[in-house]
Amino acid sequence: MANNVVSQIEFQIEQIDQLFDSYADLLERSQKSTPDLVEITAIASVLHSFYNGVENIFLSIAKGMDEDLPGGSQWHRDLLIRMSQKTSKRRHVISEEMAQRLAEYLGFRHFYRHSYSFFLEWGEIEKLVSSLRKMWTQLKKELSLFINSLSSG
Repeated sequence: MANNVVSQIEFQIEQIDQLFDSYADLLERSQKSTPDLVEITAIASVLHSFYNGVENIFLSIAKGMDEDLPGGSQWHRDLLIRMSQKTSKRRHVISEEMAQRLAEYLGFRHFYRHSYSFFLEWGEIEKLVSSLRKMWTQLKKELSLFINSLSSG
């Protein structure tokens, strides 16, 4: 069971890394000059895809290890919070600080899915984009610690 979860986590990490590689030029350009509407829309899509990948990791853990998925209208938020908590079957997956940081991306994902792209404001997106790489590096470290805990205990 744990091996399957680990392979799913590793697959999603590879996919998110590929996402960053595919859009590296756009993300870098956006830090040097204000993007136009088409570029903002593309960047918003990257942010949306990023959080979807992260949530896929959390869903794999919830299904494969916890054997329990949150329900109800707040299940996305509940899943994120649950990943920062230890359960009887596993240690915490991410730190509480990381969960708080990821909550901003979850909030953006919700906005993106339920709005029109012409409502996107660069000022709001820029905050998420400017810290994205650094946050992803830290999140991968936390996921690595989680994976290592599965093989050691």
